[in-house]
Amino acid sequence: MKFRFWGVRGSIPSPGPRTARYGGNTTCIEVRTDAGALLVLDGGTGLFPLAQHLVKGGPVEANIFITHSHWDHIHGLPFFTPLFVKGNRVRLHGAHDEVTGHGIEHVMGVQLQNSYFPVSETQMSATIDYRTLEIDTPVEVADAVVSNVVMNHPVLNLGYRIDCHGKSLFFTGDHEPWPNPHPADSREHAACEEHLRERERRMDAVMRGVDALIVDCSYTRDEYPSKRGWGHGTFDGALEMALRVGARALYCTHHEPTRGDDELEAVFAEAMARHAGRLDGLRVVLAYEGLEVQLA
Repeated sequence: MKFRFWGVRGSIPSPGPRTARYGGNTTCIEVRTDAGALLVLDGGTGLFPLAQHLVKGGPVEANIFITHSHWDHIHGLPFFTPLFVKGNRVRLHGAHDEVTGHGIEHVMGVQLQNSYFPVSETQMSATIDYRTLEIDTPVEVADAVVSNVVMNHPVLNLGYRIDCHGKSLFFTGDHEPWPNPHPADSREHAACEEHLRERERRMDAVMRGVDALIVDCSYTRDEYPSKRGWGHGTFDGALEMALRVGARALYCTHHEPTRGDDELEAVFAEAMARHAGRLDGLRVVLAYEGLEVQLA
């Protein structure tokens, strides 16, 4: 199994000279199983260059797994060129939203309203399937198994684990460690803490022992207090998570869009320095567009 990053920025595309090394497209990760099946994690603007790459290779059969419906994770979908080619098949997987009552088909339906996009789904020639996932229920895609677990974000966000012939990766989508809103000396704090730790244990169980852990690292530890509740994590939090679950490698992504490449490398280096001596063989990588990883 191998994977490639096509978009690594968070919140909004940020193209330009300041982001040229790591890339300005939003979240999109291509995964290839050992049998060659195509799985795509999220449909940010990185989905567009992936599409241009795919159309050179003939008919496309793609399984796109959406972590959640915020724009930076879906706004490449209408520009996914294989949707317009007869003979292609695109399956869009995602969660049922209990708040709105909508299935994953709503993600495309909203974007393709005439007020927002000039082409309707009826004008797309590919076969489009919608697969609304059951939470905590794995699905098989070719020679891979895709499991999911609920993460912490202001909307329902599924983290995905992909297992293929003994190799595995996990992608958090957007995730913020669960905060306890109650004062430490209050009666409510202990009960809430146990609930939050149980959610963390369920999440950790799905991540446990993965070869590659791909994590939302939007903020530094100093930036985080002013961003609390926005649904994103930190470099330090991602490192702690990777060590806690015994991941072999950590890939830091969802880079803050106002941070240029030089600044990104600087804050990454600071976090790594704080954890020096604790990594115990953990490989840590700052993800960039075009980075391809073969899990062997």
